[in-house]
Amino acid sequence: MESYKREFIKFLQDAGVLKFGDFTAKSGRKIPYFINAGDIKTGEQIAKLGEFYAKSYLEKVGNKRTVLYGPAYKGISIAVSSSIALAKSGLDVPFFFNRKEAKDHGEGGIFVGYVPKEGEEVVIVEDVITAGTAIRESMANLSSLNGVKVAATFVMVDRKEKGKGEKSAMAEVEEEFGFPVYSVVDVYDIIEYLEEDPANAENVERIKNYLSVNGAKA
Repeated sequence: MESYKREFIKFLQDAGVLKFGDFTAKSGRKIPYFINAGDIKTGEQIAKLGEFYAKSYLEKVGNKRTVLYGPAYKGISIAVSSSIALAKSGLDVPFFFNRKEAKDHGEGGIFVGYVPKEGEEVVIVEDVITAGTAIRESMANLSSLNGVKVAATFVMVDRKEKGKGEKSAMAEVEEEFGFPVYSVVDVYDIIEYLEEDPANAENVERIKNYLSVNGAKA
Protein backbone atom coordinates (compact mmCIF):
# COMPACT_ATOMS: atom_id res chain seq x y z
CA MET A 1 0.00 0.00 0.00
CA GLU A 2 1.21 3.51 -0.81
CA SER A 3 2.46 5.38 2.24
CA TYR A 4 0.01 8.27 1.83
CA LYS A 5 -2.91 5.81 1.99
CA ARG A 6 -1.63 4.34 5.24
CA GLU A 7 -1.12 7.86 6.58
CA PHE A 8 -4.66 8.81 5.59
CA ILE A 9 -6.31 5.75 7.18
CA LYS A 10 -4.34 6.33 10.39
CA PHE A 11 -5.48 9.94 10.33
CA LEU A 12 -9.13 8.83 9.97
CA GLN A 13 -8.80 6.50 12.95
CA ASP A 14 -6.91 8.97 15.14
CA ALA A 15 -9.49 11.68 14.40
CA GLY A 16 -12.39 9.34 15.21
CA VAL A 17 -13.72 9.59 11.66
CA LEU A 18 -13.38 5.86 10.98
CA LYS A 19 -15.49 3.87 13.43
CA PHE A 20 -16.45 0.22 13.78
CA GLY A 21 -19.74 -1.13 15.12
CA ASP A 22 -23.35 -1.18 13.92
CA PHE A 23 -24.50 1.80 11.88
CA THR A 24 -27.17 2.73 9.34
CA ALA A 25 -26.00 4.48 6.17
CA LYS A 26 -27.97 7.17 4.34
CA SER A 27 -28.93 4.44 1.89
CA GLY A 28 -30.63 2.56 4.73
CA ARG A 29 -28.09 -0.27 4.75
CA LYS A 30 -26.84 -1.64 8.04
CA ILE A 31 -23.06 -1.24 7.93
CA PRO A 32 -20.20 -2.53 10.16
CA TYR A 33 -18.06 0.59 9.81
CA PHE A 34 -18.76 4.26 9.43
CA ILE A 35 -16.90 7.22 7.93
CA ASN A 36 -18.11 10.44 9.52
CA ALA A 37 -16.44 13.73 8.59
CA GLY A 38 -18.62 15.32 11.27
CA ASP A 39 -16.29 13.87 13.89
CA ILE A 40 -13.47 16.17 12.80
CA LYS A 41 -13.53 18.79 15.53
CA THR A 42 -10.23 20.72 15.58
CA GLY A 43 -8.48 23.16 13.33
CA GLU A 44 -5.49 20.87 12.91
CA GLN A 45 -7.69 17.93 11.90
CA ILE A 46 -9.76 19.81 9.31
CA ALA A 47 -6.62 21.43 7.91
CA LYS A 48 -5.05 17.99 7.49
CA LEU A 49 -8.16 16.62 5.78
CA GLY A 50 -8.13 19.56 3.38
CA GLU A 51 -4.51 18.77 2.51
CA PHE A 52 -5.44 15.20 1.51
CA TYR A 53 -8.27 16.44 -0.70
CA ALA A 54 -6.01 19.09 -2.24
CA LYS A 55 -3.38 16.45 -2.98
CA SER A 56 -5.98 14.29 -4.72
CA TYR A 57 -7.34 17.29 -6.62
CA LEU A 58 -3.92 18.31 -7.92
CA GLU A 59 -3.15 14.72 -8.92
CA LYS A 60 -6.41 14.21 -10.82
CA VAL A 61 -7.45 17.67 -12.01
CA GLY A 62 -4.12 19.47 -12.02
CA ASN A 63 -3.89 23.26 -11.76
CA LYS A 64 -7.23 23.78 -13.46
CA ARG A 65 -9.41 26.32 -11.67
CA THR A 66 -12.86 25.01 -10.83
CA VAL A 67 -15.39 25.84 -8.12
CA LEU A 68 -15.59 23.56 -5.06
CA TYR A 69 -19.07 22.58 -3.88
CA GLY A 70 -19.54 21.18 -0.38
CA PRO A 71 -23.02 19.71 0.23
CA ALA A 72 -24.49 20.60 3.62
CA TYR A 73 -23.53 19.81 6.19
CA LYS A 74 -20.38 17.70 6.22
CA GLY A 75 -19.23 18.86 2.81
CA ILE A 76 -19.08 22.49 3.94
CA SER A 77 -15.94 22.16 6.08
CA ILE A 78 -14.37 19.89 3.45
CA ALA A 79 -14.88 22.51 0.73
CA VAL A 80 -13.48 25.30 2.92
CA SER A 81 -10.42 23.35 4.10
CA SER A 82 -9.71 22.01 0.60
CA SER A 83 -9.84 25.48 -0.92
CA ILE A 84 -7.44 26.78 1.73
CA ALA A 85 -5.04 23.89 1.10
CA LEU A 86 -5.21 24.47 -2.66
CA ALA A 87 -4.55 28.18 -2.16
CA LYS A 88 -1.44 27.34 -0.14
CA SER A 89 -0.34 25.21 -3.12
CA GLY A 90 -0.75 28.19 -5.44
CA LEU A 91 -4.24 27.44 -6.81
CA ASP A 92 -6.89 29.85 -5.55
CA VAL A 93 -10.34 28.36 -6.17
CA PRO A 94 -13.72 29.66 -5.00
CA PHE A 95 -16.14 27.52 -3.03
CA PHE A 96 -19.82 27.39 -2.14
CA PHE A 97 -22.31 25.21 -0.32
CA ASN A 98 -26.05 24.80 0.00
CA ARG A 99 -28.58 25.54 2.69
CA LYS A 100 -30.89 22.72 3.69
CA GLU A 101 -33.78 25.15 3.23
CA ALA A 102 -33.87 28.05 0.80
CA LYS A 103 -33.59 31.50 2.39
CA ASP A 104 -36.57 33.75 1.63
CA HIS A 105 -35.03 37.03 2.87
CA GLY A 106 -31.81 38.98 2.43
CA GLU A 107 -29.92 37.67 -0.59
CA GLY A 108 -32.24 34.64 -0.68
CA GLY A 109 -31.61 31.38 -2.48
CA ILE A 110 -30.23 27.99 -1.54
CA PHE A 111 -26.50 28.61 -2.07
CA VAL A 112 -23.92 30.35 0.14
CA GLY A 113 -20.55 31.56 -1.11
CA TYR A 114 -19.43 31.89 -4.71
CA VAL A 115 -22.23 30.98 -7.13
CA PRO A 116 -20.77 29.51 -10.36
CA LYS A 117 -21.46 31.30 -13.61
CA GLU A 118 -22.37 29.82 -16.96
CA GLY A 119 -19.43 27.95 -18.46
CA GLU A 120 -17.69 27.31 -15.14
CA GLU A 121 -16.96 23.82 -13.80
CA VAL A 122 -17.79 22.53 -10.34
CA VAL A 123 -16.03 19.85 -8.30
CA ILE A 124 -18.13 18.23 -5.56
CA VAL A 125 -16.31 17.32 -2.32
CA GLU A 126 -18.12 14.78 -0.13
CA ASP A 127 -17.11 12.43 2.68
CA VAL A 128 -18.22 9.07 1.23
CA ILE A 129 -20.45 7.46 -1.37
CA THR A 130 -22.46 4.43 -0.26
CA ALA A 131 -25.36 4.07 -2.70
CA GLY A 132 -24.99 7.41 -4.48
CA THR A 133 -27.98 8.98 -2.71
CA ALA A 134 -26.16 12.13 -1.54
CA ILE A 135 -24.57 12.76 -4.95
CA ARG A 136 -27.95 12.58 -6.65
CA GLU A 137 -29.28 15.12 -4.14
CA SER A 138 -26.34 17.39 -4.95
CA MET A 139 -26.96 17.07 -8.68
CA ALA A 140 -30.60 18.01 -8.13
CA ASN A 141 -29.51 21.16 -6.27
CA LEU A 142 -26.88 22.05 -8.87
CA SER A 143 -29.32 21.59 -11.75
CA SER A 144 -30.65 25.09 -11.00
CA LEU A 145 -27.32 26.57 -12.16
CA ASN A 146 -27.66 27.08 -15.90
CA GLY A 147 -24.63 26.28 -18.02
CA VAL A 148 -22.60 24.94 -15.08
CA LYS A 149 -20.94 21.54 -15.48
CA VAL A 150 -19.80 19.15 -12.74
CA ALA A 151 -16.26 18.06 -13.62
CA ALA A 152 -15.61 15.51 -10.85
CA THR A 153 -16.42 14.38 -7.33
CA PHE A 154 -13.87 13.66 -4.59
CA VAL A 155 -14.61 11.53 -1.53
CA MET A 156 -12.56 10.19 1.37
CA VAL A 157 -13.42 6.51 0.92
CA ASP A 158 -14.84 4.40 -1.89
CA ARG A 159 -16.93 1.84 -0.02
CA LYS A 160 -16.98 -0.45 -3.10
CA GLU A 161 -20.64 -1.21 -2.55
CA LYS A 162 -23.45 -1.95 -4.96
CA GLY A 163 -25.49 0.98 -6.11
CA LYS A 164 -28.93 0.35 -7.58
CA GLY A 165 -27.64 -2.72 -9.40
CA GLU A 166 -24.55 -4.91 -9.25
CA LYS A 167 -22.09 -2.17 -10.23
CA SER A 168 -20.49 0.04 -7.60
CA ALA A 169 -22.32 3.19 -6.57
CA MET A 170 -19.36 5.23 -7.79
CA ALA A 171 -19.44 3.54 -11.21
CA GLU A 172 -23.18 4.16 -11.45
CA VAL A 173 -22.74 7.83 -10.57
CA GLU A 174 -20.02 8.13 -13.22
CA GLU A 175 -22.25 6.51 -15.86
CA GLU A 176 -25.37 8.44 -14.86
CA PHE A 177 -23.83 11.90 -14.74
CA GLY A 178 -20.76 11.56 -16.94
CA PHE A 179 -18.04 12.72 -14.53
CA PRO A 180 -15.33 10.78 -12.65
CA VAL A 181 -15.51 10.05 -8.92
CA TYR A 182 -12.17 9.88 -7.11
CA SER A 183 -11.38 8.62 -3.62
CA VAL A 184 -8.29 8.93 -1.44
CA VAL A 185 -8.63 5.28 -0.35
CA ASP A 186 -11.14 2.45 -0.73
CA VAL A 187 -12.50 -0.15 1.68
CA TYR A 188 -9.98 -2.75 0.54
CA ASP A 189 -7.16 -0.38 1.49
CA ILE A 190 -8.77 -0.13 4.93
CA ILE A 191 -8.98 -3.92 5.19
CA GLU A 192 -5.32 -4.26 4.22
CA TYR A 193 -4.36 -1.67 6.83
CA LEU A 194 -6.43 -3.36 9.55
CA GLU A 195 -5.01 -6.79 8.76
CA GLU A 196 -1.57 -5.58 9.81
CA ASP A 197 -2.76 -5.78 13.44
CA PRO A 198 -4.32 -9.10 14.62
CA ALA A 199 -6.39 -7.15 17.16
CA ASN A 200 -8.53 -5.98 14.23
CA ALA A 201 -9.52 -9.50 13.15
CA GLU A 202 -13.17 -9.21 14.19
CA ASN A 203 -13.69 -5.90 12.37
CA VAL A 204 -11.98 -7.26 9.26
CA GLU A 205 -14.24 -10.32 9.27
CA ARG A 206 -17.40 -8.24 9.68
CA ILE A 207 -16.43 -5.90 6.83
CA LYS A 208 -15.61 -8.83 4.53
CA ASN A 209 -18.91 -10.52 5.38
CA TYR A 210 -20.76 -7.30 4.64
CA LEU A 211 -18.99 -6.91 1.29
CA SER A 212 -19.80 -10.51 0.35
CA VAL A 213 -23.45 -9.41 0.30
CA ASN A 214 -23.30 -5.72 -0.58
CA GLY A 215 -19.99 -5.46 -2.41
CA ALA A 216 -20.04 -4.38 -6.04
CA LYS A 217 -19.32 -6.95 -8.72
CA ALA A 218 -17.70 -4.36 -10.97
